[in-house]
Amino acid sequence: MNDSPAAARPTNPPTAEDPAPPRTLPGGLVLRTAGPADLEQIGELLARRGDAVDALDHRLVVEDPEAGWASCAVVVDGDRVVSTATLLDEVVRIGDVHLPAGQVELVATDRAYEGRGLVRALMEWAHERSAARGHVVQVMIGIPYFYRLFGYEYAIDIPPARTVRTPPPGAVHGGPVLRAALPADVPALADLQAAAQGGFDVAIGHPAARWRWLLGHEASSLWVVERDGAVVASGRITPPDAGGVLVAEASAVDAAAAHALLRGVAARRPGAEISVVPRAGTGPADAGQEWVDATPQGRAEQYYVRIPDPAALLDRLRPLLERRLAAAGIDRPDRAVVISTFGAHYRLPVTADGLGPVVTGGTMQSPGAVRGAAVAPDQLPALLFGPHGLAGLTKLRPDVYAGDRTLFDALFPPRRADVLSYYLPY
Repeated sequence: MNDSPAAARPTNPPTAEDPAPPRTLPGGLVLRTAGPADLEQIGELLARRGDAVDALDHRLVVEDPEAGWASCAVVVDGDRVVSTATLLDEVVRIGDVHLPAGQVELVATDRAYEGRGLVRALMEWAHERSAARGHVVQVMIGIPYFYRLFGYEYAIDIPPARTVRTPPPGAVHGGPVLRAALPADVPALADLQAAAQGGFDVAIGHPAARWRWLLGHEASSLWVVERDGAVVASGRITPPDAGGVLVAEASAVDAAAAHALLRGVAARRPGAEISVVPRAGTGPADAGQEWVDATPQGRAEQYYVRIPDPAALLDRLRPLLERRLAAAGIDRPDRAVVISTFGAHYRLPVTADGLGPVVTGGTMQSPGAVRGAAVAPDQLPALLFGPHGLAGLTKLRPDVYAGDRTLFDALFPPRRADVLSYYLPY
């Protein structure tokens, strides 16, 4: 189902250093761009409301030249930091189209200031900054339901971690070596991940800056398998927690390297329960699945996606939609592709050169009358990025359907996704 045989290496949008102007909030509070003088207070707030390692993660971001202090905002009461959020740059690849995206992270509010709309104000700041950065979509991991209040919807499945039931055989003497990753390994790490993600329809990789952050990160660590002087496998491994260790983002050049990764982890963490996150269909990354529990996932876990401007996103996706139409052999010489979200609709004219620029219109309650598609606005992220496609969502939702099923099944097939993020969603 992949629209491109290979995954191009994404690049970060340019850094925007100009801080947003301060804004006054009710009660004399002020929302402004954070600065070095706020570092200690932000770290204390993040550690108090989240995890102690969040303070380090925040410092790695704001002191990195590719993100900087302009990526972080705070709400202050006088000199006291009472709420904070950070916007990270991401790139979402769908097929061979790369979409600049944002991700809100490191959000925290002092308990004494909860219920005063501070997170909402910070999310507005983040979305404004995201738009200024040229982002056409936002993605995130977040508290269940909460971020739906700010326009996010569940869309991309998070694969479940699987427990290693059968211990991997011991490492072979003189064989591949598992060791901690070093800065010099980053190009090899990036190449391994690009290769692993090449078979996925939707992918979010680690930007260059985040590789640096992950090397200093404490909630997980990067490890590599070295064979004959070359890095042949990698994984992101959590510290032992209540006896358990998680191996995520595993990638390898071949099955032997993938086996060596699991063997090495088992050897370094004797007696610990080991879980792995499978990346189905990636060949070498499937190696070792005979050792893991394949019990079906008991609860849905998904990444949030927010689409601020459907027309802008559809316009960016026009080349991909054209190729899907061509691959399906569908000829529409005198028609337009119409997608209605009920309160608005989006028309892509069919021209001699392909699909024309998106034209936005008003309310359209019955798009089936013009053989268009109806997609409830909260289901648009799932349609574009999710595993069901138009056909699957139609079976689940009365407010998702198409007047021309052949056309829209071709335009919006099920998508397989692989997402790498700053924090592991487990």
